[in-house]
Amino acid sequence: MAQNTSDGQDRRWATQPEFWQEVFDHLGVGVAVLDSAGWIIAVNPAAEDLLDRTASAMSGQNLHDLLHRHADAATIPDERCPLLMALTDHIRARERDSFLSGDGYLIPVTWFSAPVTRNGHVLGMTVLFAGDATDRETADDLAAHVIALEGLTDRLALATEIATALAHTLDTEEALARLGRLLVPRLADWVAIDLRTDEGIRRVAVIGPEGRDADQEAWRGPLPALDEHSHSSLVRVLHSGESVLLGPREIATPPDSPLAAVQSGFLQALGATSVITVPLGTVRRVTGALTLARTDAARPFEAIEVSLVCDIGQRVGLAIDNTLLFGRQREIAEAMQRNLLIPMPQPGRLRLAARYQPAPVGSQVGGDWYDVFLLRDGATALVIGDVIGHDLAAAAGMAQLHGMLRALAWDRTGPPSAVIDRLDEAVPAITNVPLATVVLARVEGPENGPWKLRWTNAGHPPPLLVTPDGRAEYLEQGQGLLLGTGLGDLSRPDATAPLPPRSTLLLYTDGLIEVPGTDLDTGLGRLRRHAAALACHPLDDFCDQILARMPPGNTDDIALLALRIPTTSPSARRARRAEADVRARRRSR
Repeated sequence: MAQNTSDGQDRRWATQPEFWQEVFDHLGVGVAVLDSAGWIIAVNPAAEDLLDRTASAMSGQNLHDLLHRHADAATIPDERCPLLMALTDHIRARERDSFLSGDGYLIPVTWFSAPVTRNGHVLGMTVLFAGDATDRETADDLAAHVIALEGLTDRLALATEIATALAHTLDTEEALARLGRLLVPRLADWVAIDLRTDEGIRRVAVIGPEGRDADQEAWRGPLPALDEHSHSSLVRVLHSGESVLLGPREIATPPDSPLAAVQSGFLQALGATSVITVPLGTVRRVTGALTLARTDAARPFEAIEVSLVCDIGQRVGLAIDNTLLFGRQREIAEAMQRNLLIPMPQPGRLRLAARYQPAPVGSQVGGDWYDVFLLRDGATALVIGDVIGHDLAAAAGMAQLHGMLRALAWDRTGPPSAVIDRLDEAVPAITNVPLATVVLARVEGPENGPWKLRWTNAGHPPPLLVTPDGRAEYLEQGQGLLLGTGLGDLSRPDATAPLPPRSTLLLYTDGLIEVPGTDLDTGLGRLRRHAAALACHPLDDFCDQILARMPPGNTDDIALLALRIPTTSPSARRARRAEADVRARRRSR
């Protein structure tokens, strides 16, 4: 029969740091933990008693220089010290020696050392020692203590590393990949993860050793329906939240349901000789199952490892729940944004292009948006904005501001600053938006030009104007407070600038210039150089290349809006020359 380990939850104290501190403090032999240079980091109370030295007096001292002596009390040269050689070579060692007590007496000891590692890196060494070790049995007991302590420490470190790794990603695939790198081959040869979905049970991951048979990936995909009357391990785990440890006899048991047949075929295809299957999530809410398999008959899972795997299963279940919830929220937020990011109108001879690039998978969706629409007086309104925050609430707030700003801009024919000031008054009264930045601009001019830009900027990155000769200038005028500060009595300024023929105006959100590890000035300078180099490119290519030249590491979504000013028509040029002649004649009179 398979071993029912549903009481593994009661042993989860074995994975808690407080428990291992108690073990360290109450171990019946002396323990000293050294760093990679041999300096003492910590000692336990048994070491203090044996050596007649306090922990504070030993901490920060070199163990070899402080304690290690020949039987005649002479110091041992570094090059002949077995303890230092073990530290340098990262190996285990065992010796009968003498340690110097705090009152100057030599204490015969047997010591045993083992390297302390984490993620494959040696951090230092643990030294266990006992006094009056005159027989082989005491030495063997010490060795057993160290080996057991090493194994338990490794398991505790693994649980901590898994918790840390899963906490740093919101992408389900990345979470499973990180889990696989930690579990295989450190704890198991193969790992399978099954999740409950709306369509049934699905095997979402099969993780094995490097160089594994690619055919084993075929075990991924939908699984047969859950038969609650089946006695197979996977059914019991998914149905009742038990944890199950299987040996070779249980693995070979004939299946009693379609789901059991798939699991049995999978384990036999791996050549599994020992298996642990635990629930993902909690006993009250089982969201899936985690199966760990070993293929070496000489290295079966032990009962004590079940509690560790139970703890891992709970952590993995909660992490996957979070990633799936985040994924659903991200999909909703992206759908909201894309529905609001309208196709570009092409007013008259002006040309417009826009792009929206979601944040990378695993990052949170923000509240970036752009908008273009015609106003009642014939001007073209350009909007770029960003609601502070990176969640579904930010996307909802963006949708609110989008509609409110359109309505206010259409209703009011005044300058952009008056529209934004009115919007700022309305935001706290009828929305939950905490803070937001926005640029509202009007493109003004007759159908054939010339054109000018009138705008106001509520705390947003400045627009960039690029002329066809490759000059790029940030329009830093018109800067005012961002929306939501509560300082509504401070009116925002407006600014104007001519839009030369064949020039390009670029509005963008901060994701285009803010990259982790670089400052804002670096991002602004990079965008200016790239835009200047692309000044004569077709407008769509201009936008695509701006995004393509972004450095790696961006974690934010990006919206950009580009306007290309056409060449002035011949009739407009003739009209301007005629006006100039009239003004010149008037001045000469």
